[in-house]
Amino acid sequence: MQALRRWLHDTAGGLPAIFWYLWSGLLINRAGSFAMLFLSLYLTDARGASEGLAGAVVGAYGAGGAGGVLLGGVLADRWGRRATLLTAHLGAAGLMAALAFSRHLAMIAVLAALLGVLHSMPSPAFVAAIVDVVPEARRSRAFNLQFWAFNLGMAVASLLAGVLAEASFVALFLVDAAATLTAAAVIGWKVPETLVGRRPAPAVRRRELAVRRRPGLHTALTDRTFLVFVGLTFVLAVLTMQTSTIMPLAMRADGLRPSAYGVVVALGGALIVLGQLFVPRLIEPYRKASVLSVSTGLMALGFGALTVADELAVYLGAAVVWTVGSMLAAPPNAQINADLAPPELRARYQSVFYLTFPAASFVAPALGGVSLQYLGDRHWLIVGGLGLVAAVGHLLAGPPRERRVAALRGRDDHSGEVVTVGR
Repeated sequence: MQALRRWLHDTAGGLPAIFWYLWSGLLINRAGSFAMLFLSLYLTDARGASEGLAGAVVGAYGAGGAGGVLLGGVLADRWGRRATLLTAHLGAAGLMAALAFSRHLAMIAVLAALLGVLHSMPSPAFVAAIVDVVPEARRSRAFNLQFWAFNLGMAVASLLAGVLAEASFVALFLVDAAATLTAAAVIGWKVPETLVGRRPAPAVRRRELAVRRRPGLHTALTDRTFLVFVGLTFVLAVLTMQTSTIMPLAMRADGLRPSAYGVVVALGGALIVLGQLFVPRLIEPYRKASVLSVSTGLMALGFGALTVADELAVYLGAAVVWTVGSMLAAPPNAQINADLAPPELRARYQSVFYLTFPAASFVAPALGGVSLQYLGDRHWLIVGGLGLVAAVGHLLAGPPRERRVAALRGRDDHSGEVVTVGR
């Protein structure tokens, strides 16, 4: 019993109450965010859209998501984290309810694009708020729990979505809207504004004023150390996207049924839900750059192994390897992203970081499909090689990142008192 208590403390102890309310809002939101998983099926089955038109509407949702990430970062730094989260959740709930009763395809396309914006807006605000309230020494476990909640919520959403879609598409959208409203209620009731203003020392103040004369996104987009990290994360995202874009095609070419693909995906989700909480203690003694190098290397080996895969057992074994890699990568990836951002631009840096995922969702299928068509199984050698290059890149980029983080911490140590924005 004592060992269990020690593990619980190491895994989830010492985190402020505000974090747990944010965590609960994220879990509720993800568990209820299932309607868009069936958007293409809804369009073709219930609204009579062609497959091409359905794909265009789903693409509009994705394009809205890319814009929403950037908008969410800017608003979270200007309005505040709480205001951005509430605006996004309340707006998304209203749009989802409207989508439930929309009949015209043009209106559905507009609503889908707007939902893409509002569904993506909370991501930088959530992470920025976590960084605001969680002490640096405990952020790794906080981000680990965030990753775990995200995957647990997605697993629940996948199970609920199938049941609701068979019963009623209208119910699917309305339950999604209700879950989003519930998450908004938790945030509105229990999460205060976490954005703070600093009164720094004169020299630091001059540097901050110089930064503020330029748009915040410009600062993030010209920060070389940060962009190297974003580029390496983009490679990791491209590897991750193989599971939902190219791997199903490869499995079909090997004569495996769609149910086999479902088993591989379910295995990855189960591993994350069952094992993610053990990750912080495992990686705590090691440098973040080393952990990211090992994790990216494992993902490279897992996907590279698909070069010789022709049976379900091989796919399952490879899935274990790349899933362990993604589990190890989640906490340090989020923490480095938080550490590299100046406090006054924290959410905008998050928004640039989160752009890697919609970008990867476009690049992975666009280039991967051509690669698989012309190279066959050698496609996986390219994927594995790309991952190994990124693994080496993390080792090389680690020391400059650490120096940059140390410099930012030194700047904050010379800052003056912290005051709440608006006072």
